[in-house]
Amino acid sequence: MWKLHGDGYRIEPGQVVAPDERLAWVPTIGIGMQHVVAMFGATFLVPLITGFPPSTTLLFSGVGTVLFLLITRNRVPSYLGSSFAFLAPIAAAQSAHGPAGALGGVVVAGVALAIFGLVVQVAGHGWVGALMPPMVTGTIVALIGLNLAPAAWNNVKGAPVTAFVTLLAIILSTVLLRGLLGRLSILIGVLVGYAVAGLRGEIDYTAIGDAAWFGAPQLMAPEFHVSVLGLFLPVVLVLVAENIGHVKSVAQMTDSSADALDHMIGRTLISDGLATTLAGAGGGSGTTTYAENIGVMAATKVYSTAAYWVAGFTAVGLAFLPKFGAAIQTVPVGVLGGAATILYGMIGVLGFRIWVEHRVDFGNPINLTTAAVALVIGIANYTWAPGQLVFEGIALGTGAALLIYHGMHAINRITGAVESEGHLTIGGSTNRAPEIADPTWDEPRS
Repeated sequence: MWKLHGDGYRIEPGQVVAPDERLAWVPTIGIGMQHVVAMFGATFLVPLITGFPPSTTLLFSGVGTVLFLLITRNRVPSYLGSSFAFLAPIAAAQSAHGPAGALGGVVVAGVALAIFGLVVQVAGHGWVGALMPPMVTGTIVALIGLNLAPAAWNNVKGAPVTAFVTLLAIILSTVLLRGLLGRLSILIGVLVGYAVAGLRGEIDYTAIGDAAWFGAPQLMAPEFHVSVLGLFLPVVLVLVAENIGHVKSVAQMTDSSADALDHMIGRTLISDGLATTLAGAGGGSGTTTYAENIGVMAATKVYSTAAYWVAGFTAVGLAFLPKFGAAIQTVPVGVLGGAATILYGMIGVLGFRIWVEHRVDFGNPINLTTAAVALVIGIANYTWAPGQLVFEGIALGTGAALLIYHGMHAINRITGAVESEGHLTIGGSTNRAPEIADPTWDEPRS
């Protein structure tokens, strides 16, 4: 299934191990396990924050990765880890309908994403960019992260000293450590925070002692409630944006063009949708393609899908170690608060990064109005409850971003008001060149 790259052990300068190639099996297994370590720091935090069993989440993360590789025919190297976009909807759904009701929402989001991918596979992907330009995508990603800020603060209040140490350890690990260790700063920070929490007597180790060494992960059936639809459907748009970004990143690193794998976008969306559906049906968290693993590929120059098969099976194996899952569940609230502070903020900043990378013009009042209204709705968690349906900040903010952006453009095509004021081409995602060719933080010279 994979051609051997060179002698299987050396990668010559300027070369990469392509998705349809592999190294010898010993280094391939090592790199595959490295992918598990890279994804673990973020993936295991989702079940801890949501209260779902970590072993179950690991199981469906591994199974989802294998499913992804099968559907994409081994052409797109990717690991499917827990998506942070589900955190806020799951929390809201759990408060109203319990864990089973939240799982029903995950299933609905997965089915919707799979259908979305099927449409893309049949009709092509060009229309996706028109529906969700960088202006809209960045806004949606940002408001999801910022909507979670109060949840982080609630955890921090439970053990502020431990939370501060955890956050500080993550920050210092990022700048003190290099290579793979630098990319594992969240995991390292959690381990440091866990040690501090243990010294402060904040951890109950009883569950670890009671757990068996081997056993099947705990499964849970979902329940379906109409009221959660408005919470989970906006997440689909975020997963679409993450998926497309992943495909283009991998294409750019393995080919001369970022568009080289565009024909696979439909398949990747279908795969992620089915993996999320399967996870929700059994008690796991929704999945998404993981940027952490792109970093591992960039560092090792190994893009072989064989390494991801190893990673998927390794995650499944870990899921059948109950003591391992019990140890994860002992992570105290202070550690979660410290890690969540930076993770939720990162989600928000990723939205801003989309704006920056695509040079979104905020001199255009259509862009400015879209972001302004949607962000306030998301951060303040506006709520609207028509009948049995409940739409909260993420859903309302997402709807506002789409309606305001496309609605204002439609009206402006008739009036021409924005264009007449000298702004950039209507709908353009790029900005004019900066007035200073090489901007600096230094004071301007007279």
